[in-house]
Amino acid sequence: MTDFTYSVDADGVATLTWDVPGKSMNVMSREGFAQVSEMVDTALADDAVKGIVITSGKETFAGGMDLNVLAKIREEAGENPAQALFDFTMSGHHILRKLERAGMDPKTLKGGKPVACALPGTSAGIGTEIALACHRRFMADSPKAKIGLPEILVGLFPGGGGTTRYSRMVGAMAAAPVLLEGKMLDPKKAKGAGLIDEVVAPGELLAKAKEWVLSAADADIVKPWDQKGFKMPGGAPYHPAGFMTFVGANAMVHGKTQGVYPAAKALLAAVYEGAMVDFDTALRIEARWFTKVLMNPSSSAMIRSLFLNKEALEKGANRPDVPDQRVKKVGVLGAGMMGAGIAYVSANAGIEVVLIDAAQEAAERGKAHSADLLDKGMKRGKVTAEKKEEVLARITATTDYAALTGCDLIVEAVFEDMKVKAGVTAKAEAVIPEGAIFATNTSTLPISDLAKASKRPEQFIGIHFFSPVDKMMLVEIIKGKETGPVAVAKALDFVRQIRKTPIVVNDARFFYANRCIIPYINEGIRMVAEGVEPALIEHAATLLGFPLGPLQLVDETSIDLGVKIAKATKAAMGDAYPDGAVDKILFAMADQGRLGRKAKAGFYAYDEKGGRLGLWDGLGAAWPVAADQPELTGVQHRLMMAQVLEAVRALEDGVLEDIREGDVGAILGWGFAPWSGGPFSWLDIIGAERAVAICDGLEEAHGARFAAPKLLRNMAKAGETFYGRFGSGARAA
Repeated sequence: MTDFTYSVDADGVATLTWDVPGKSMNVMSREGFAQVSEMVDTALADDAVKGIVITSGKETFAGGMDLNVLAKIREEAGENPAQALFDFTMSGHHILRKLERAGMDPKTLKGGKPVACALPGTSAGIGTEIALACHRRFMADSPKAKIGLPEILVGLFPGGGGTTRYSRMVGAMAAAPVLLEGKMLDPKKAKGAGLIDEVVAPGELLAKAKEWVLSAADADIVKPWDQKGFKMPGGAPYHPAGFMTFVGANAMVHGKTQGVYPAAKALLAAVYEGAMVDFDTALRIEARWFTKVLMNPSSSAMIRSLFLNKEALEKGANRPDVPDQRVKKVGVLGAGMMGAGIAYVSANAGIEVVLIDAAQEAAERGKAHSADLLDKGMKRGKVTAEKKEEVLARITATTDYAALTGCDLIVEAVFEDMKVKAGVTAKAEAVIPEGAIFATNTSTLPISDLAKASKRPEQFIGIHFFSPVDKMMLVEIIKGKETGPVAVAKALDFVRQIRKTPIVVNDARFFYANRCIIPYINEGIRMVAEGVEPALIEHAATLLGFPLGPLQLVDETSIDLGVKIAKATKAAMGDAYPDGAVDKILFAMADQGRLGRKAKAGFYAYDEKGGRLGLWDGLGAAWPVAADQPELTGVQHRLMMAQVLEAVRALEDGVLEDIREGDVGAILGWGFAPWSGGPFSWLDIIGAERAVAICDGLEEAHGARFAAPKLLRNMAKAGETFYGRFGSGARAA
């Protein structure tokens, strides 16, 4: 079995059909590239072949390069991985350049064979780069189809010629949304952006592509950069207009990345340097920068966490070995924002939903949330009226618990109150089947305690969704002390159905995500109390690549929620409670009615529509700013270590069982510095010895909360890394 098949029709058109066996979407491998090269040679050498069409045997065209290939090349290369990666990249360039030149005479640019690409659906990464090397690109007018070069989103940039080709096609400025933002475009927008040439009806795709191949003239297949006198659209770097473009692009890249994402800077450098030389030299420059990015520990960590680890978790890397547990009918208890969001993502995934609330009006309001989201999708052209009707028809809004009959999964999403949750648990268990799994959506309450209200604790589990449910990709699954393997499998299969990424953790206060987020917020507030300039705190965080500083984050999540969590934590911990200094500020803000963004007043000031205006000028009066301010690095170390040390302790305590879940969960759950690959990847980048030294300094200056965990200290002594020791999913114990 091969990834590509080759055929020639009666008209002399050779068709290369990409159809990787056993994969839902085509991904490129080393073997696949070799097959393409051989087939192109065959077509060019055969006088009976008049041209080539490259297409897919699947509904989509391609999902990009199999990034496991890059990891394997590094492993096999021994002491010189950079050379091996560069050679592999240049090999790909040679194959696509051969396709692009298509046998034409290098001097007269005549005699080549036309090559068309027929895209039946979505194309990303190397798939799009192959298409760009073809002479004409046809794409089916499918509502689900997208095309783009999203490599920047996983810490890379298009290194298969896409950066050089696309920037020369449309100019550096016009290429920015596709190259630097990784935007995926629908067929019509892609045509406007120059990614494709023609949008055709799905049934006419191959016919149109072949028709063009048979009618194309020599001039139709010569790329602009191979023609004499080619000039870069928008101007080359030494042209006045081009100079200003690159100055602006440099500022934009730095503004968006804060200098911590190497791929964006490397991409811009490849375009800038490549624009001043001939096309083949530009490809070589692109390959060098691509190799440099691949060798950067930040990019390696991003690829590992955001692609390899994420994909492994979504495919059930830690799923118990039990039969398929896909959900057929889910009952959602509580129709507030969280319950309504869970109902929407479930119904949108094709699952029948019973949405229950104490009042029918509240239940209907919860269902209306789905209607509102679908209406927004219709305005953006992503949802049809038929799709809206189908999704809403799957949701039954009611107050009647008898409607839960036949549900194989219950997701309880009522108030964070033990008694309220216990009450609905009993009501639901009175009517649901014996084999049904009961999941509680909670962010703080211990699962094992909540399970005491259940008659079947082995079928009781925690499923912690993040808000807003429709947008947040992470779902935290929490095992109680008696939770059984079927419940875990059910939760994992459900999360897969609704197309989100799961992590599985053991029961403990705040589980994993909130265990790390709360210290980050608290450290920011604690610094305000110490007199650290609030703007310094916030900018220190964003310069690390965090989407929100700690003060903005507590405003977004609401200050009164912070007060509620603080009170509950203090009641549970008693004298061991460590955050009294934080509470003084948090409680004072709440007393003044400054509850965060929802109240249009918090650590930040807001306009009447809730738009953030800037830090509240009253902060300085309430908590004066000290004359001597700390160094930026010191503030950043406090903010990073507040989170990272909790991640290590979670592993040490057995809350986390797999560091892959710790890294992926941190990035998707609260935006932990994606450039780092997550807390464990970041510790591996700086090294355990360096991390311990930072901890020792912080502990001496700020207290025991920064004490290096025993596990980290032992690893520093042994010269170990987290992925070296736990990379296969082994536990800390």
